[in-house]
Amino acid sequence: MGIAVSEGAAITDVDTPSGTSSVTPIKDPVAAVEDLCVTFRRNGHDVYALRGVSLQIAKGEILGLVGESGSGKSVLGFSMLGLLPNQAKIDGAVTVAGSDMVSGDAKMVRKVRRLDLGAVFQDPMTSLNPTMRIGKQVAEAAGSDDEALRLLTAVGIPEPTRRMRAFPHELSGGLRQRVMIAIAIAGDPDLIIADEPTTALDVTVQAQVLRLLRRLRDEIGCSIVFITHDLGVAAQISDRIAVLYAGRIAEVGPTAAVLGKPAHPYTHGLLRSRLTLHTARDRKLAALAGSVPSAVSPLTGCAFEPRCTIATDDCTTSPPDLVAVAPGRTSACILSMDQVANDLGTKSTNTAEPFPASDEAPEQPPSVVLQDVTKNFAVSKRWLDRSSQSGKLQALRGVSLRVAHGESVALVGESGSGKSTLLRVIAGLENPTSGDVALVAGQRPQMVFQDAGASLTPWLSVGELISERLSGKGMSRSRRRDAVVEVLERVGLPAEVAKSRAGQLSGGQRQRVSLARATVVPPSVLLCDEPTSALDVSLAASVLNLIGDLRRSLDMSVVFVTHDLSVARVVADRIAVMYLGRIVEIGPAEQVIGSPAHPYTQALVDSIPDLGRESRVLPGEPASPLSPPTGCAFHPRCPIATATCSGDQLDVRLEGFPGNPHQVACIERRAV
Repeated sequence: MGIAVSEGAAITDVDTPSGTSSVTPIKDPVAAVEDLCVTFRRNGHDVYALRGVSLQIAKGEILGLVGESGSGKSVLGFSMLGLLPNQAKIDGAVTVAGSDMVSGDAKMVRKVRRLDLGAVFQDPMTSLNPTMRIGKQVAEAAGSDDEALRLLTAVGIPEPTRRMRAFPHELSGGLRQRVMIAIAIAGDPDLIIADEPTTALDVTVQAQVLRLLRRLRDEIGCSIVFITHDLGVAAQISDRIAVLYAGRIAEVGPTAAVLGKPAHPYTHGLLRSRLTLHTARDRKLAALAGSVPSAVSPLTGCAFEPRCTIATDDCTTSPPDLVAVAPGRTSACILSMDQVANDLGTKSTNTAEPFPASDEAPEQPPSVVLQDVTKNFAVSKRWLDRSSQSGKLQALRGVSLRVAHGESVALVGESGSGKSTLLRVIAGLENPTSGDVALVAGQRPQMVFQDAGASLTPWLSVGELISERLSGKGMSRSRRRDAVVEVLERVGLPAEVAKSRAGQLSGGQRQRVSLARATVVPPSVLLCDEPTSALDVSLAASVLNLIGDLRRSLDMSVVFVTHDLSVARVVADRIAVMYLGRIVEIGPAEQVIGSPAHPYTQALVDSIPDLGRESRVLPGEPASPLSPPTGCAFHPRCPIATATCSGDQLDVRLEGFPGNPHQVACIERRAV
């Protein structure tokens, strides 16, 4: 059954006095949240997670829930699922499919979750049982093996009969997320809560998952609450968007209207902070100043006032209510939508600081040189497909790369392409199976990982973590303390942070600590493995600015792994595109993104979610590195492949265009 949802159908404008609700109730909403307040008690303090949220979700609509970490998005999602912990203090009402999820008895809430609700979370590996085969897990929700097979087929899993016998670790991240979606729709739910389901996925897999969720909405008529911090993703899938900030709703309205002309200054800030393929590369990225206020402090005025560049004295008196600002739109700002647009339009002009001007530098000596590097991993026979007889996983297959002193190179590509393995080989954490890795003598690279919390020892203070790297340098204890303070200031953290432990810091602060630890002794090469993929747009912008500043001030090289081509374009001088263990294209960042030479690079660019543009879906998945295809590894998915591309003897190598540093490994493109 397909359900068409007209833009703005879920909220209508009515004449109401300022400070009162301006939301017209939806007829028979699938879910309704009314004046919801959720408070946790931690370390002797009340933590105000939600502070009076009211929201309705229409049947068949997709509502995008956006905002920074700590804004209350996930708590709101768990409230609708009836999964808040027992110690949470809950005031207000949450109704799903006509049932009370707050004060209803536990048996009834479990029944609603089983029959009317579905959930898809960010990391499917934490949701799937690692000891059970996929088919059994789906059958538990679906009721039978036949129904499980039908669901796996419906969500587009290739070879579903074979995949039913697989364990979760034997599937890619995209396939695991499809399994979770199959489980979520098993009961034909009225509402699906999707909490950051695409954050950890490549752009190509992300596009596939977004299209799948939209198709399922049309076919089964369910509603979806899609939680994300990526406005581009929200634009691709949502009918309406609700913007949360500090546990309150800042703005609600149709997606095109909210993103086209934001009514709240916070939404303006989020839009200005997001990266696109058109973001200026000659100046620092725009980032929201400050951070989300502490959830421990009660609000005496507008929560966004300390960070708002157009705030007035009236903003400090009391938290503003949602009021109508346009047909189908509400905003919690005392200023009109036109005032916000005009004031911020003036103030935002040229606010991003230009990069320091520099003379054209001569060609620099290399910081790292890789020559025909391969890396194989031994694989247990029980993991091998029938087509895989070699018993080895070919993670890198003849990679050659030269990174000049002071240069920044970004490695992009889907999961399994070899990006992180290449980084670990440069760092010396993995030894190459063959080939040579040459580094600047006397200096070692340093790595910054995606999950800063997991890479920082939890029982050591920040000061202890950083000063560890200074041991053996012949420095006195007082000089080491001074060095810790200096490097913390360099990464934008106060000296007091040295006394904190990683668990007491925000995600952005932990990533800054990781950068401080990696650069307290300046390395020849800074290796960054997806350091911003889990951060909000504003935090990501500030961390990328910091990496750029450190690179210039310390005169070091940077090798940056990312699956976000928008990030790669602004952070790198050159981009290397990897596919199944090989570099298939490399060249100046602007050329690689603006004029992709390889069909795979073009597919990556087309898959990027953006406002006002439908992302394209790259069909299929990368072949297994256990048994790479003959010839060009991309040919099974390539739209311009010919019979020559699959030849047994074909060895496609990088070749440059005359007079251009841009290189591509594609016989068809070079022939054009």
